[in-house]
Amino acid sequence: MHARISNIQKFCIHDGPGIRTTVFFQGCPMKCWWCHNPESIFYNDENAKKYSSEYTVNKLFAEIKKDTVFYDESYGGVTFSGGEPLLQAEFLKEVLILCKTNGINTAIDTTGFSSNKIIEEISKLNNLFLYDLKIIDNKLHEKYTGVSNKIILENLKYLSKKENKINIRIPLIPNITDTEDNIREIIIFLSSLNRKHKINLLPFHKTAAGKYEKYHIENKMKNAKPIPETKIEEIKNEFLINGFEVKVGG
Repeated sequence: MHARISNIQKFCIHDGPGIRTTVFFQGCPMKCWWCHNPESIFYNDENAKKYSSEYTVNKLFAEIKKDTVFYDESYGGVTFSGGEPLLQAEFLKEVLILCKTNGINTAIDTTGFSSNKIIEEISKLNNLFLYDLKIIDNKLHEKYTGVSNKIILENLKYLSKKENKINIRIPLIPNITDTEDNIREIIIFLSSLNRKHKINLLPFHKTAAGKYEKYHIENKMKNAKPIPETKIEEIKNEFLINGFEVKVGG
């Protein structure tokens, strides 16, 4: 079994607890206007081969296992990101089984855009979901990401009822996800779940601008300005007063 991996980063500290190895899977079903890894979107075409390498399950696990001593000392582990790791779910399951067997903590950074069957199977093998929640209004979600959010919200409801730990990651994108309406709707939706999850607010930045130029990909956020710190604090406080544990950053 093979998978396409766009990058493997060592000693990460913002993709879950402790020191982690972050594995970036190639391919994503979404096309978010603000994507920070635009080269990882492509899948099943020549572009995917250009931006990624092919790994077997054993080859990837050998890379993950190299840093076990750092995981053990920091209560860290491995985080599967992307792109969208659930797009290559069968491969991911095999790697998760190896991690679980060897006592390596796992986290999956996901859009949640996957079938309920895959979510159910993966949830039995994974320790932590870093779950992206972008926009509640479905029409706006389709406009800015290219897909409906219905399955995303349903999958989050499902996972919330399970034993998995979930951190909700909300990208704060100027005039798109940071609006009063969207923040209010996110709070209402998250408050309706059976338990409250930790919130990570991820402010928009332009560090990926060079990638858009390098790979000749249209940058729809080229002229966007960073969100003022005062507004970020206001949004943070909205979650706090509604009883959520919230942090700015990963």
